Amino acid sequence: MSSAIRALPNRATKAASLLRTIQYTHPPNCPCHSNPGHHHHTQHQQRTQVTRFADRVQNGSKRGYATPSQDPSKLKEYAFEMAASSIRFGPGVTREVGMDLSNMGVKRVAVVTDKTVDQLQAMRIVREALDSQPGIEYKVFNQVKIEPKDYSIKDAIAWTLPYNPDAFLAVGGGSVIDTAKLMNLYSCYPEADFMDFVNAPLGLGRPIDRKLKPLIAIPTTAGTGSETTGTAIFDLASRKAKTGIAHRNLKPTLGICDPLNTATMPSAVKAASGLDVLCHSLESWTAIPYYERIPRPTNPILRPAYQGSNPISDIFSLSALRSTVKYLPRAVRDPSDMEAQSEMLLAATLAGVGFGNAGVHLCHGMSYPISGQNPGGYKHAGYDVSDPIIPHGVSVAVTAPAVFKFTAASNPDRHLQAAEAFGVDVSQVKRESAGEVLSEAIKRFLEELGDQPKGLGELGFERKDIEGLVEGTIPQARVLVLAPGLARELEREREELGALFEESLKH
Repeated sequence: MSSAIRALPNRATKAASLLRTIQYTHPPNCPCHSNPGHHHHTQHQQRTQVTRFADRVQNGSKRGYATPSQDPSKLKEYAFEMAASSIRFGPGVTREVGMDLSNMGVKRVAVVTDKTVDQLQAMRIVREALDSQPGIEYKVFNQVKIEPKDYSIKDAIAWTLPYNPDAFLAVGGGSVIDTAKLMNLYSCYPEADFMDFVNAPLGLGRPIDRKLKPLIAIPTTAGTGSETTGTAIFDLASRKAKTGIAHRNLKPTLGICDPLNTATMPSAVKAASGLDVLCHSLESWTAIPYYERIPRPTNPILRPAYQGSNPISDIFSLSALRSTVKYLPRAVRDPSDMEAQSEMLLAATLAGVGFGNAGVHLCHGMSYPISGQNPGGYKHAGYDVSDPIIPHGVSVAVTAPAVFKFTAASNPDRHLQAAEAFGVDVSQVKRESAGEVLSEAIKRFLEELGDQPKGLGELGFERKDIEGLVEGTIPQARVLVLAPGLARELEREREELGALFEESLKH
């Protein structure tokens, strides 16, 4: 009898077997190590990244690593990375900022805020904290415009350059923090043209390859999550559309999240800011997965901040969504509900980490021309501003019912999980109904929140404005590329966007 011959496994096969052993002997029940429904397939098709890697190694003739190709523009992404600011969270923590700047060795600080916040307790505490540090001098720039324009950003930069601060301190909402980011950027690139860093195709999309100065962000609203992200948004007045600059090197050094600073927000501002959190969460949760994004960057510095949904962002995004649904109505209705105020600030920060790395898609891409064009001169009630304004959160949420009905076909299970976060019993819902169910849940949430427009028509838009809205959305390439189900052929994309705007005229 001949003895059996045992073939020795090669190194790749051993590695694959080890990965499978780890996976199945230590099942990923912990939410930090599992991600049911992440991949945009049916439940029966969902498979872990470990399993897919193992199959590639054992069944393929070539190792499944990222290898150079003669045409990088056709290669899909194979990696994601996480970047977020350091965060300090707690009531009263604002008073520590003077010590933070002193610990950094800073001597000259540019404090950035707006006229309203400059009169609030947050700025009083900031001044006291800075005055307590004898080695620090500071000047206050309080001319930030709400929903900033490119020209207001340029005015802020012009103020910065002769002062030449060692560090920046932003105290305010997203408009203030975004303005401070760009003051920091262009103070480190004084020779650059403003459009050099603006997102392509409107600008050149130049990567940020220099170390910027320290920036501490103290949010006074619970919405944008700008204290955690490398994104700054503004209106490009000449194009009547929002755009921005996005790079992970733009993110603040430290975000100081003090729930006491959001207590003074008017209820209308709380609602609009909270709707931004809602859509940050929903869009990053439903964005295409990172490994479907094209092209793969030829250099890590070119990897975009908005990468597509990924297992780490998913944890933050879904948690933020659940918190927003639970606490935003309470925060809007009762200013004394400190638990709700605090939880909404935390949700905004969590969503910032989620979307700051996964990205947003259609709601945000479509919102930019909505708020930028405003043909009827709409001015949202509860905002103490002199000019017409469609708040960012309002412009984002108004298309959400139509958007998520459209995107649901890409991953019904993930959209059903989102509907479940709104309190919907999805146990008997068919997968093909996921979009309709989530859309109705969002409509009901907006109606119960109160004082929200029931469609673009109530913001002053008519059917004749749709073409302009579509043309204002097309340049938002960095977010549209993450939209599941959206056509890549330009004319078909225009048709789909037009249909979404038309459906959003009235809920």
